[in-house]
Amino acid sequence: MKILTGNDLKTGDVIWWTGLDWSRFVKDATDVGDKGEAILHREEAARRVNSPYIISAEQTDDGPRPGHIKDRVRALGPTVRPDLTLKPADPDAGEWVI
Repeated sequence: MKILTGNDLKTGDVIWWTGLDWSRFVKDATDVGDKGEAILHREEAARRVNSPYIISAEQTDDGPRPGHIKDRVRALGPTVRPDLTLKPADPDAGEWVI
């Protein structure tokens, strides 16, 4: 599975391509298959995303899980402050990163 990620130009938030728009939540990301490069160029040219790139992911029951730890950290939020992550009440959130 291939998904797109980047940063929101207005807020700097990590965002994920949903197939129609961008979301702050990796669970909303969709597989772009071989269309990733075309979507990347279109979205970057429209100035909706900063530094977009394609990553490998695996589909889980909770949605896509980025294949590389760097992108799992980006998906969750700061690891030094679990209370500021996108899943602050989830006691198992840290296990998702590793």
